[in-house]
Amino acid sequence: MNDLKPGRRYSSGKPNPIDIHVGSRVRLRRNLLGMSQEKLGEALGLTFQQIQKYERGANRIGASRLFEMSKVLGVPVSFFFEDMPDESVAHAPGLAESAEPFSDDPMKRRETLELVRAYYRIRDGRIRRRMFDLLKTLSSAESVEE
Repeated sequence: MNDLKPGRRYSSGKPNPIDIHVGSRVRLRRNLLGMSQEKLGEALGLTFQQIQKYERGANRIGASRLFEMSKVLGVPVSFFFEDMPDESVAHAPGLAESAEPFSDDPMKRRETLELVRAYYRIRDGRIRRRMFDLLKTLSSAESVEE
């Protein structure tokens, strides 16, 4: 038995996990772009408080708004549904494909975001490539030691 009401919340009053996931993907992409909630809100004609509610899953994002967000954030609409945790998919007929849970995904960590931003702030391509090669060498040396 599906414990979701036709609305967006569980019968317990908690936000729908799909809305939470989609909101977290909006936040992830916005942060990867270094965009503030205010800037995203301006681009969509919304307040930053509305963006906050979307990102927390407190408010559901409608199809047309999600389409607008995909354009502003430069991703396909499907991006917002990638990496959906199993417990969310179980409540969503039509999204029955299995999904890997993202319990400790390094791509979701703030450290990763800061590292990627710092890397792309290096303007000289040669230096950036040398930094990339250094990191690969260090990680290879560490895996050999283990």
